[in-house]
Amino acid sequence: MFTSQGCGFCPPADEVLADLARSGDVVALAYHVDYWDYLGWRDTMANPGNTARQQEYNRAFGSRSVYTPQAIVNGRRQMNGAKAGALESAITRMEGPRDGMSVDLSVSYENGTMVIETGAADRPVRDAQVMVVYFEPATQVKIERGKNAGREMTYWNAVSSFHSAGMWHGEKTRIELPMSGPARKGAGGCAVLLQEMGEDNVPGAILGAAVVNPPSR
Repeated sequence: MFTSQGCGFCPPADEVLADLARSGDVVALAYHVDYWDYLGWRDTMANPGNTARQQEYNRAFGSRSVYTPQAIVNGRRQMNGAKAGALESAITRMEGPRDGMSVDLSVSYENGTMVIETGAADRPVRDAQVMVVYFEPATQVKIERGKNAGREMTYWNAVSSFHSAGMWHGEKTRIELPMSGPARKGAGGCAVLLQEMGEDNVPGAILGAAVVNPPSR
């Protein structure tokens, strides 16, 4: 979900994402963008990387402009994130292996490292990336200015940073990453996405996803 504390249309979508995150059945991530900050409230969870990520999706879908709240399901379909019924229907339709999670993926912490393991693909796979996404714990924010002035919102799974852990070409794989950065700082958790890449390196279909809680200190 691409969202902003400064977007007047976003609170219903933020609540939809919170419900999905609490359900435990969906890897639900909120990418807070910064281009609404000029309206009078600087989003406390936004960063330029999230905005750039949305622009990459915009190119992938051939859209003329970005907007919030924008929900993207499995990297395959985009829609208004405030429309809970449409979003839930899209998730349900993509539960099968054709459009859903077709590759086994797990992530865990072992002896000071993050361990990512994938199964093998059942079909030829275009170049894919192993995306590691760190997010914050549920955080309450009192918005003092802008379109949502006076609201107190609890934001779930707000993305703080992300990076590629390498390329994946459809084979059974084990990746070990050092425990550093956001993972060591006690973030809300970490998601790993196995995502195909389209032409010009734009994000494509998500083939596998997993989430893990932050490591104990």
